[in-house]
Amino acid sequence: MENSASHVDEVVMQSSSARKNGGWITFPFIIATMAGLSLAAGGWTSNLIVFLINEFNMRSIAAAKVFNVVNGLTTIFPILGGIIADSYLGCFSVIWISSLISAMGIFLLLLTAAINALKPLACGDGSNLCTSPSTNQYVFLYVALALASIGIAGTRFTIAPMGAYQFDKPKHQAMFFDWYIFIFYLCWALSTAFIVYVEDNISWTWGYGISVACNILGLAIFLAGKRFYRHVKEQGGSPFVNLARVVVAAIQKWRVPLSEQTQHYYHDPSDKTTLVPTKFFKFLNCAAFITEGDTKPDGSISKPWRLCTVQQVEDLKSLIKLFPLWASGLLISTQLVMQLSLLTLQALKMDRHMGPHFEMPAGSMLVFILLFTCLAIFIIDQLLNPFLAKYTSFTLTPLQRVGIGHSLTIACMAVSALVESRRLRIARSHHLQGKKDAIVPMSVFWLLPQLALNGIGEGFHFPGHIAFYYQEFPTSLKNTSTAMVSLFIGIAFYLGNVLIDLVQRQSGWLPDNINDGRMDNVFWLCCTLGSVNFIYFLVVSYFYKYKNMDSKPNDVASK
Repeated sequence: MENSASHVDEVVMQSSSARKNGGWITFPFIIATMAGLSLAAGGWTSNLIVFLINEFNMRSIAAAKVFNVVNGLTTIFPILGGIIADSYLGCFSVIWISSLISAMGIFLLLLTAAINALKPLACGDGSNLCTSPSTNQYVFLYVALALASIGIAGTRFTIAPMGAYQFDKPKHQAMFFDWYIFIFYLCWALSTAFIVYVEDNISWTWGYGISVACNILGLAIFLAGKRFYRHVKEQGGSPFVNLARVVVAAIQKWRVPLSEQTQHYYHDPSDKTTLVPTKFFKFLNCAAFITEGDTKPDGSISKPWRLCTVQQVEDLKSLIKLFPLWASGLLISTQLVMQLSLLTLQALKMDRHMGPHFEMPAGSMLVFILLFTCLAIFIIDQLLNPFLAKYTSFTLTPLQRVGIGHSLTIACMAVSALVESRRLRIARSHHLQGKKDAIVPMSVFWLLPQLALNGIGEGFHFPGHIAFYYQEFPTSLKNTSTAMVSLFIGIAFYLGNVLIDLVQRQSGWLPDNINDGRMDNVFWLCCTLGSVNFIYFLVVSYFYKYKNMDSKPNDVASK
């Protein structure tokens, strides 16, 4: 008993010490975990299109669609991880379980690369003469991809709120988000460069083996820091059930005349502050209005689906206010998804040589986006923000960062269209149409300007989105807040597939041999859609009022 008590006291003292140090004790564990898991994820996802074409004999556009589906899973499922973390298990359990699942999935991918019976006979170019995978081979492949994708989904955006929760001050939380994204992109870039090189030049087995090792190492580091973490307190029920109760209670009492006096509304007895229901979506205030029989003699709620607290009502209202801004993230992400989907296809048809002996892997072109994102985040965090704080009274708000990212993404699509137009002109001048394996004599490094704009844009809008939602979401939904960013990215991957299907059906812009198509028109289409979306974003952001920044009620990127 004495040993047990002393152990508890030791853990309490260590947790208290971590809190006093503002989360810096836990910082290395969380960042190192993120590094290991990002290296693992980048090692198998970055080169997936090439793997499917070369090892599973898929057609190029079909492989791009599978790539989009996988990325959709890894970015939509984090919302499920956030819900489970907020409602039941907490961040810690969701992260370690998901890390284990991702390790299993990558290991199965390793088996598909190592065992010939799990893949079709080699073909190499995805032509009609290639042997298609059998049903069993497809099943094994898709199970492996599903497990690896779900594993990534459960960790990538759940680590962010857990890391931020270790800090008390908002400025330290914002700094953590910048470092979180910096490490995420840097490690993804390293894996895209080095692990992809191993896959292309040594073997897929070795490449996936390194990914498995990085995943296991990240999981081990995360578990090693368990005793130091500050864990989120249990909510005492699902916050999403509480939101549903608000809607049901408001519908039941929609005809009840409301009062302007706060004492007629139900407040959480443990809440020391007495909120006055806002007039926004006033109909929902019915859910917190006390009517006969709603409470017990001791003042507690007698009918949970007929009476809610004012705080629960206001939490739902805050989510409704956020929805128009959240919707603007769909199209900016769709533009980036289209470029990611088509980037590898472009690179495969261009000259990738660096000197006489080295050829750049097509899947490694993604590394330039990641490196430019890291560079942008470093400059913003270490140079721009300190400069603005020292010499001006102006600071970039989260929405202003998002707005800058919007404009850079539009510029990226325009440059992409111009570069692709030049590539197609060269292909026509050399009579390469109809030649499936033809390489256009144009350096792949012509793609660098658009990749730079893409990366710098992400350096602005990605951290801006995460910081904005973490700041504005209800306290009970902090784990879900950062997953909302991944949700619109995930939906964008499926919108990208829809857009590719639509373009293929309605035009000849995207044939399997892109030298015969007009991919430049696809980029111009994305540029147009992005411009319309940017105008929409400016309008809704102008009218949005920050919940936690009363001194800056209105925000727009152009201010």
